[in-house]
Formats: sequence, C-alpha cells, structure tokens
Amino acid sequence: MAKDKSAIDFEDSRYYINRELSWLQFNERVLSEAEDESNPLFERLKFLSISASNLDEFFMVRVASLKDMINAGYKKLDIAGMTAAEQLEKVLVSVHSFVDKQYGIFNGSLIPSLLENGLEITDGSDLSEKDLRYVDRYFDDVVYPVLTPMAVDSSRPFPLIRNKTLNIGALLKKKEGKDDVDFATVQVPDVLPRILEIPESNKDGKRKIMLLEQIINRNMQKLFLNYDILASGAYRVGRNADLSIDEDEAEDLLKEIEKQLKRRQWGQAIRLEVHTGIDKKLLKFIARELGVEDNEVYAIDGPLDLTFLMKMYKLEGFDSLKETSYLSPQPVPEFAGGDNIFDVIERGDVLMHHPYQTFENVVKFVESAAVDPDVLAIKQTLYRVSGNSPIIAALAKAADNGKQVTVLVELKARFDEENNIVWAKMLEKAGCHVIYGLVGLKTHCKITLVVRRQEDGIKRYVHLGTGNYNDSTAKQYTDVGLFTCAPSFGEDATAVFNMLSGYSEPLGWNRLSLAPLWLKDRILDLIKREEEHAMAGEPAHIIAKMNAICHKDVIAELYRASSLGVKIDLIVRGICCLRVGIPKVSENITVRSIVGNFLEHSRIFYFENGGIPEYYCSSADWMPRNLERRVEILFPIEDEKLRKKLRNILDTELRDNEKAHVMDENGIYVKRNAGGADDGERVNSQRIFGEEAANEAKVPTHAESRVFIPEKSPSA
Repeated sequence: MAKDKSAIDFEDSRYYINRELSWLQFNERVLSEAEDESNPLFERLKFLSISASNLDEFFMVRVASLKDMINAGYKKLDIAGMTAAEQLEKVLVSVHSFVDKQYGIFNGSLIPSLLENGLEITDGSDLSEKDLRYVDRYFDDVVYPVLTPMAVDSSRPFPLIRNKTLNIGALLKKKEGKDDVDFATVQVPDVLPRILEIPESNKDGKRKIMLLEQIINRNMQKLFLNYDILASGAYRVGRNADLSIDEDEAEDLLKEIEKQLKRRQWGQAIRLEVHTGIDKKLLKFIARELGVEDNEVYAIDGPLDLTFLMKMYKLEGFDSLKETSYLSPQPVPEFAGGDNIFDVIERGDVLMHHPYQTFENVVKFVESAAVDPDVLAIKQTLYRVSGNSPIIAALAKAADNGKQVTVLVELKARFDEENNIVWAKMLEKAGCHVIYGLVGLKTHCKITLVVRRQEDGIKRYVHLGTGNYNDSTAKQYTDVGLFTCAPSFGEDATAVFNMLSGYSEPLGWNRLSLAPLWLKDRILDLIKREEEHAMAGEPAHIIAKMNAICHKDVIAELYRASSLGVKIDLIVRGICCLRVGIPKVSENITVRSIVGNFLEHSRIFYFENGGIPEYYCSSADWMPRNLERRVEILFPIEDEKLRKKLRNILDTELRDNEKAHVMDENGIYVKRNAGGADDGERVNSQRIFGEEAANEAKVPTHAESRVFIPEKSPSA
C-alpha cells in the first residue's frame, strides 16, 4: 500500500526541542525569579544560588555525557535531530550567555538592593584599619593553619584540583636568584565558612561581610615569603562526575560504586571559571594544565560559585526580606485526633499534599510500625534519604524488635551514592534484609508496605508517593502521598517487593502499573483512549503534571491526540521536548512551568475518559529513563473526595498567573504576569495551597468526612 504523502509524521525531529537546551530554559526560569523585583530580596538571592547549583550539576552530568559521546564517536541523532557535537556547541553558547545574565543580575540589581537594605559584600578596600586588623587576625589564627600552598616545578607536577573546589592560583618570582616564573596554587578550604561577617562594621548603618577567598588573596604574601607575587586569581574547575559502572561485570555492586565514587573528583575537566581580568599568562597556564578548550573557560565579573548566596540567605536579622507567609507545613486533619495511625487509615484512604501538609505522618507510619507488637513485616524502597533520617532509625529499631524488615536502598541514586552506602551498611548491621537495587535498573518508585496481624486476619497497609522518603526535602518539594489499606493495593505492593527481592512477577496486577514492565504502554493506551473519545464526539481532555517530558513515543502520541481534538494541558516544571502551536499537530496543547518557593515535584495525571474521569499519581516522569530503565509505579486515586483534592491542585496551577511561565509557539517561555498583561485576580498556586492547608487544619473532621475540601481559597 502506498504511503499517504499528506499524512503527518508526528516523529519529525522539527517538532521536538533538544532536552539539554530545554533544561537550560528551565534554569533561565529559575534565574528569572532572581530577577523579579516583586520577590522578597533574600528569596531572589536564593533563586540565584539555586540556578548556580543547578548549572554545576548540569555540567557534571549532561555536558559530561555529551563530551563522552563525542569522545566515543557516537553518531546517533537526538530527539531534535542533532549530533552530540552540535548539541554541545549550542549548549556552551547558551551557557556563556546564561552566566553573563547571572552576574548581570547579581551586580546590577542584587548588590545595590543589598546595600539599600544594610548589607555589603566588601573586598576590604572600604574597611577601617581596625576592621582590617580583625580580618588579618582571622586569617592568621583560623585560616592560615588550614591552608596548603602547592608549588609547581620540575619535581612537583600540577596538583589534582578537585571538582567544584575554589582555588587561588599565583605566578611567583623568587626575590633573589633566578628570574624564572613559578606557579603555585592554594585551595580555598571548604571546611571553613565562605562568609565572614565583620564585627561592629555596621556603625555606618551597614553590616559588612567578606568572602574567604578575598581574605586569603589579601594575605597571599604570607604563604610565599621568599617570593614576589606577580599575579594571582581565583579559579574553579567543573569535572565529569557521571559514574560509569558495568553492573554485569561487577561482582559486588556496593564495592564497585565505592571505587567509582573516589574517581568522581578527578574526572575530565569540562569547565574552568576565572575572574574577568585574570592575568593572561596565569590563565593560559591553568587552562593548559587542566586541558580545557577556550569555549570551556568562563570569565566572570564577580565572586565565583554563587551557591554561597544560600549561606547569605541564612544570615540572621533579615526576616523581613524573606517569604514566610505560607512555608510552614500544616497538620493533616485525618491524623489530628491522635488516633492510632493504622485505625485512621482503616477508616478510609488519606491523600496528603506536601509540603503544605506535614510529612511527619509518613515518618510516624514507619515509627509506629516499628514498635507495634501486631506488625509482622515492614518493606520499603529508599532512593534519597536525609542525612539524619528518622525513617532509617525506625527501620533499624523495627529489625531490633524482631520485625521482618526488607529495604531496597538504591545505590545508584546520583550524588547520593555515598550517603546510601552508609545507610545500607547500617541497616544490614541492624538486621534488616537490604537489597541493592536491580542490575541495569534504578529503583525510583516510592512505596512502603506494613503487614499487620489483626483480629480479622492479616491486613496490609500501604503508602505510595510521588516523592522520596526524605524528611528534609519533603519541606521543600511539592509531592502527594497516599495511605491505603485496600486489599487490591496490598496485594500489588506485596508483588512489587517480591519482584524486587527475587524473580517473582505475578500473573496479573490489580491497581498498580509498573515500569519498565508496561507503564509506558499503559500511558500510551490512556492517551489513545482519549483519541477515541474525541473521534466519537465525547469529552476528551488530558491534564498531566510532571517534572519532565522527553519520551518521543509519548510526545508523538500526544501530538496525534491533539490533531484529533483532544485538549491537552501540560504542567511541566523542567525539561519539555514538546512544541506547542504547530498547525494540525499541537494546536490543542498548552505547556506551563511553575517556579516558586517550593520545587514542583509531584506527578499527577487526569484523563477525562468521555465524562468518567480517571486520576493517577506516579513516581515517574514521561522520560525514557523513567519508563524504560527504572522501576516506577503509577497508581490510581479512586475515592471521589481525594480526586477533588487532585483536581483542585491541577485547576489552581492552570490558573496560576504569578509563578507560571507559559510556552509560546516559538518554544519560548513567557511569564504570565510579564508587563502586567493579566487582568483580574492574582493567582499564586503555592500560596493558595499553603492557605488551604492552614484552613483545612482548623476544621474538625469526622470519619464520614475524610478530607475537607474548601470550595474556594480566600485568596484564590
């Protein structure tokens, strides 16, 4: 049969955005919050710091990956039809522009605003003699003993400069003797605070702080007493930090990851940051020794490594310049009565919205199970946990109390590998059965199963979430979590853990959809079902909230659905490789990204299904890695009151006109309130959710009224 030449090829690379460039657009949205003068000043500092931290990770992983592909001669084209070399070229051009904008905001807006509010970052030139004596004494007493200046000559090669460390390089010449120029370097110690506040410096109405590298640079001569310092300057190196692990060949995965972690600090240099105006000979020497190209050197007009701004954010005395109105987690009404947590769950499913509602009930769930004499077993997956995790402590206590405790600790969670190795060893010593993930797959699903003996037999209690079991990030990331003891969920949860701990896959599943087994097919089928409803003239609408979407098969199916009349609203925080507004392809699709004080992390999906809506939550984004190379879970929300709660989340975010950035037909994100374009009420979804949680916590609940849903937030 001849191919219809008029048929639309929904996989045409012209219809897609490169994922790396899309991620850079996301970081630009973060940066725009630092630029937005309607945000409190110290929140703007925080957003600038986050944009810098994000960029570090982008280089260590994504730019590193592109470099690896180029070095390996990898020729396959990406989703947008570009080679790795073409991607890298465009990425580096974009990053240079981005860094210029970062420091433009820092120097042109934030520094003057800080001065207006009584805080100055000084280089020492405006300090009094008394203040300078304090700075120099601090150097002599605290800093100098920690420093290790390293010279480079014929007997001492260029030292290994660790990833992301701040260093000061210098060109030296002996005061007496030969005229040769030598090089030396000293690391700015990260064991000391980056910021020093000058005591009593506020006599002129301003508090003054000085950065550690400026203190060292001022006192450099004390490190090289027999030399004249011809030039000196700070520099910072970014390295390839993506681990390369051959799991099939690794006899012991834990030992192999421990070995690879030691190499992360010494990966290929892929970025060199220096101060604008650094001595050319000094820069040439450092760049040559590190092996970086010209386009990998970033000349910066300001302090290197803006993540120090997060330390400034924590300075006391500036609360009026921070957002405090809706950031406190509220009690979950269902658990407010102090009843046994298992009795509460038995009365009905509970859906929690973090961080607006406290994560403490998830911690209490595990802690209660650890000491409950009727609990027989606890099973849990852990991807990222906090540094002093109460959940880890509870699991260890449960094992000590004789419970059957099974924990899957994902050792391959990027940048948490070392942390997770420590927890895994500790749990094993406590008597827990620890599984180190599956070969070739990351276990990213968030599931806890508690098996309890009751009068009417064995009952299984399950928690499913969209976010990690991390009590620290649960105060910063927006997620939803479900408590249920429905038998169908319990059976599926047992099947999940049997699959993870052995090779047992059940013949069928009740409620859960799993990746990499058939979650992708399930998503495609749900989209296709909306297509069928649209073609039949029935209601067809998809609302999907997630962190990223870059799976070509899923995007192509969304394009097909849009072309058939399905209305599609996407709320995507980060990477989005889909384009909107393409005639006959994506005219029915909208894409928005919300960047606020909390990091949007929940995955919530709505399918109208011809007037019989279905709601789902998931640990998975619509990315190849999530749907094909990770263990992920999609779970339905079936209680009507809990569905209303999810619909409220989606509808409120679709109405957001303060923190929402909407993609236009050129693939550019435009903030909805730019230039005051939106008339009518202002909608900040995160503030509304905080206010709703506070109002909900004040209203008494009853067993027959599981979740209080306010008809409308006072500020909505």
